Amino acid sequence: MLHKRSLGEWIFSGVNTCFMILLCFVTLYPFLYVLFASLSDPTEMARFRGMLFYPKGFNLEAYKAVMDNPMILTGYRNTIFYVAGGTAINLFMTTLGAYALSRRNVYFSNSIMFMIVITMVFNGGLIPSFLLVNSLGMLDTPWALLLPGAVSSFNLIIMRTAFQAVPVSLEESARIDGANDWTIMSRIIVPLSMPVIAVMILWYAVGHWNSYFSALIYLRDRELFPLQLVLREILISNSTDSMTTDAAASDRLDIGITIKYATIIISTLPILCLYPFLQKYFVHGVLIGALKE
Repeated sequence: MLHKRSLGEWIFSGVNTCFMILLCFVTLYPFLYVLFASLSDPTEMARFRGMLFYPKGFNLEAYKAVMDNPMILTGYRNTIFYVAGGTAINLFMTTLGAYALSRRNVYFSNSIMFMIVITMVFNGGLIPSFLLVNSLGMLDTPWALLLPGAVSSFNLIIMRTAFQAVPVSLEESARIDGANDWTIMSRIIVPLSMPVIAVMILWYAVGHWNSYFSALIYLRDRELFPLQLVLREILISNSTDSMTTDAAASDRLDIGITIKYATIIISTLPILCLYPFLQKYFVHGVLIGALKE
C-alpha cells in the first residue's frame, strides 16, 4: 500500500533536496573553477573577476607547459613510488600489529593499546623526529618518507576492531587443522576483512599522495622531490618562469596563472580516478572497523 505524503512531508523533502543540491554545488564548484580556469585563455583569465562557470576561451597551453616541465614528470615518478611503497609498508605493518593486538591470548594487549592511544595525543615533536631520522642515516633518502609513519595509530585501532569481529570459531577450527598464526592471518582474517583493508589502502595512499611537509623537512635532493612539493614551489614560490621561457615577457604573468591551475588538476586527477574503484568499500569498511559485532 502506497503512503500518501502530506503537505509537510512534501515541503520537508523539497527543502532537503534543495539543501543537498546546494551542498553539492558548494563542494564541487572550487574544483570546477580550477578546471575551467586551467582550460581558459591566459589573457582573458587574467582580466576575469567573479564566478567562473565555463572556460574563458579554450586553451591548452598551460597543460603543455606543465607537461614540458621535467620536474613535474620527476615528481610524478617519485610520488608513484612513495605511494606504492609507502602504502605497502603501511598496510603490512598495520595488519601485523592489528592481528597481534586482536588476539585474545596476547599478554598486556590492553596496556600496549593504551600506549598506542597516547601517541595520538602526545608526540616528541618535529625536532626530535628530525634528529632521529638524521641519526638513523635516512636524511635525504626515500626511507625518510616511508618508515617514520609506517603505522597510523588511528588506522591500527580501526583494523584491530575489524579483526576482533571475525568469529573465534573460525580461528579455533583452523588451529585444529594445524594452521599457524601466519596462515590464519593471511587465509582467514585478511580475506574476511577486505572492506576495511580497502579503506586502509585508500587512506594511506591519499595520505602519501598529498604529503609534502615530510619531504620539505627531510629531502634536499630535488631529484627525490614528490609531486606535491613541486606543486608547492609552483603555487607558493611562484616558480613558473621555467615553464614560460617561450612566451613574451608581457604574457608570462598571464600564462603563469593558468599554469598553476593546470598543475593542480594534473596533481589531483590520478587520486580522483582511483577513488571510485574503492568507494564501494569505503562506508562498509569504516562501519566494520568502528563497530564491534
